[in-house]
Amino acid sequence: MTANIDRRSFMGAAAATSGLLLADAMSAGEAQAQAETKKAWRRIATEEAFSIPEQAAAFAEIGRTNWDSLDVEFFRMLWTQQQTPIMVDIHRRLLDLENERLQIMDRDGVAMHVLSLTSPGVQMFDADTGTAMATLANDRLAEVIARHPKRFAGLASFAPQDPKRAVLEMERSIRQLKLNGFILNSHTNDEYLDQPKYWPILEAAEALDAAIYIHPRSPSRPMQGPFAQYNLHAAMWGYAVETGTHAMRIMMSGVLDRFPKTKIVIGHMGEMIPLVLWRIDFMARSYRQRTGLKLTPSEYFKRNFVITTSGVEDPLALKYCVDKLGADNVMWAIDYPYQESGPATQFMNDAPLSDADKEKIYHGNAERIFHLPTTT
Repeated sequence: MTANIDRRSFMGAAAATSGLLLADAMSAGEAQAQAETKKAWRRIATEEAFSIPEQAAAFAEIGRTNWDSLDVEFFRMLWTQQQTPIMVDIHRRLLDLENERLQIMDRDGVAMHVLSLTSPGVQMFDADTGTAMATLANDRLAEVIARHPKRFAGLASFAPQDPKRAVLEMERSIRQLKLNGFILNSHTNDEYLDQPKYWPILEAAEALDAAIYIHPRSPSRPMQGPFAQYNLHAAMWGYAVETGTHAMRIMMSGVLDRFPKTKIVIGHMGEMIPLVLWRIDFMARSYRQRTGLKLTPSEYFKRNFVITTSGVEDPLALKYCVDKLGADNVMWAIDYPYQESGPATQFMNDAPLSDADKEKIYHGNAERIFHLPTTT
């Protein structure tokens, strides 16, 4: 099912949202922590969301329908009702790119945000609306990067609903707009990238040498039953299960033998996959023999995937992932504005890692994966 929103209605909609900057009262301890952020790390945050008024208006309209998608529950809280101060703040911050966001980045010593259109991007619209929305969002993204080239980079949206047009937008985004990769919000109409109809998208990403960041959304319809209660469908649990399942399908389908140079990024400390790679490899032995997969799941994961720290500020989890995957396969992220910038920065400042590994995670890997300039 898709929302009943035509191209004309969303292109004409605009929701100009503004607000006062947050008044951050600092204790002496907070001031000392802020001073630490001035240390000469180059901090590049790699999963940082934004929205445009047209997307916000379309999501608000969806939130007023009786559509039973689990994603719509979040729309109602964020875009339609905004009942809590937290949701009001997130709403404002998603739409603000050049005022409050930059002030918070400066406060916390963050050099750059790698921006991506907030989940679920354009994937809940019909193909025409989704394609037009992606084009508009990518144009807006390129414009703000041009105004602040040292502060912002960007991941391009595309509408998988129409793979042929998605490829054209992917090519335009990299070759003309000079964006830095792609954002995909897990499933599209309950389908995943391993399915042959989406192979042109993987082929294009590989040919363009551009990574695809697979960002979470609520579980697909065949999965959603047990997640519908207790807020399990969202970031507490369902997002990781959904996105981890998507990554597992890609690894186990053999599609990475067809497109071996594909680079995929997943957030939230790897959506739990690094913790169970040993068991995945063990249980995949007979399946690999039957299907002829060339590598073990952990070999695909280490070759084709990079993880980010977004939304997981746990030093033990970080240390484990670095030990398991290598520091070259981990990037720092805040998950702004859904997570706060200051604590995410302090978490990485205090991480139990060598300075060399922090350099890779804070900026070196992002520069390599997203083809960012290495100068500040």
